[in-house]
Amino acid sequence: MSTQQLPVIVVGAGPAGLAAAAHLVERGIEPLVLEAGDKAGAAVREWSHVRLFSTWGEVVDPAAEKLLASTGWTRPDPATYPSGGEWAEQYLRPLADALGDKVRTGAAVTGVSRAGRDRIVDADREQQPFVVHVEYADGREERVLARAVIDASGTWTTPSPAGGSGLPALGERAAADRITYRVPDLNDPAVRARYAGRRTAVIGSGASAFTALAYLAELAESADGAGTRGMWILRRGISASTFGGGTADQLPARGALGLAAKAAVDKGHADAVTGFRTEAFERDADGRLVLVGEDGRRLEPVDEVIVLTGFRPDLSFLDELRLGLDERLQAPVVLAPLIDPNQHSCGTVYPHGHRELSHPEQGVYLVGMKSYGRAPTFLAMTGYEQVRSVAAAIAGDLDAADRVELTLPETGVCGGAGLFDTPDAQPADGGGCCAAPEPQVVQLVPPTAVGAAAEDAPAGGCCGS
Repeated sequence: MSTQQLPVIVVGAGPAGLAAAAHLVERGIEPLVLEAGDKAGAAVREWSHVRLFSTWGEVVDPAAEKLLASTGWTRPDPATYPSGGEWAEQYLRPLADALGDKVRTGAAVTGVSRAGRDRIVDADREQQPFVVHVEYADGREERVLARAVIDASGTWTTPSPAGGSGLPALGERAAADRITYRVPDLNDPAVRARYAGRRTAVIGSGASAFTALAYLAELAESADGAGTRGMWILRRGISASTFGGGTADQLPARGALGLAAKAAVDKGHADAVTGFRTEAFERDADGRLVLVGEDGRRLEPVDEVIVLTGFRPDLSFLDELRLGLDERLQAPVVLAPLIDPNQHSCGTVYPHGHRELSHPEQGVYLVGMKSYGRAPTFLAMTGYEQVRSVAAAIAGDLDAADRVELTLPETGVCGGAGLFDTPDAQPADGGGCCAAPEPQVVQLVPPTAVGAAAEDAPAGGCCGS
């Protein structure tokens, strides 16, 4: 069998991975999607309670929609905003079903290499197929040959720690019983009881942190949430960009999310601690957590900590491949300058494809959130454009691969999924179904233990730290 007759392995059955498979099928190329979870969209399902700040019209891939249309699927109202659970159940599950046996779940990719060639061997390297080592949930192991590999495994499984140095803070692992690295689902009674009436530190300045602050504020105002307080910890200071694009954001729900975080602070549900880089977690006599900064500051004790400092890619299973990655962002070297959060928000990153995603190891591509490495700015539609271009390149259609078929919305800030649950909102002038509320002046009075703020964040307001 020639290499060209082998399937293209797609790692991950999330939005980008399933879209990649749909584009490959459209071009007559056999994909094999390997998903470590027990269902398609396993990572998305873990934040099923969080609403996207993109509409249905922006989170359905065109090739996937064509494939789904043949099954009788009807896309939900394109002007409405799905939750993660709705996105997974109403789009990703039907798409995986339409792909049939081209998707395998419970299949974790633990290694990728060239057949008979480790990382250091040059001879005939590009003529050899890829070999993908798979471990199944039932304990079986298998090695699958492939003509190309598209890694769409995302970054969800590798959240960044609280430590300001990029390493876990001292005592962070020992405090794991009081720390979560995800936005909590406060509709779950057990989770709600964990935070109700307690003081919670939220570490981070991106959309996920905004969401957590808004959720805690809502809990504080509810009948069972009396005494709920937040402590918002930022590594940077407060600036005009801290709360995002507001009404200037062409994704209105994202703008509204930042304003919801503003309201949480304005109403006194959270205090802001600025210029604080976490060095250690300690416990007081009552077992509560005390956060200690690199500058020696010790904050008031808290009951719980929500760490939302971004994500990073797991590159361990790609170690035998020759990847060209930026030393800072761990993104492809050509793509990295375009997404550098020191310079860009996602509205200033132009659409890109196979050339920006290529590596010295020809035929391997990191796509979707994985392609952005540690950069916090990503939109689903960017991933769909990536996989369209990559599928065209694998098919040898370089004209289509090089063609740009996407226009991104302009914005002042980017991040992950957001909070937007106002079904009765009216359309905004900039498009979408929901208008962001008018911005309010934020009065931030740090606790007496805080001291002066520090302005050390990247420009553009899109830092995920």
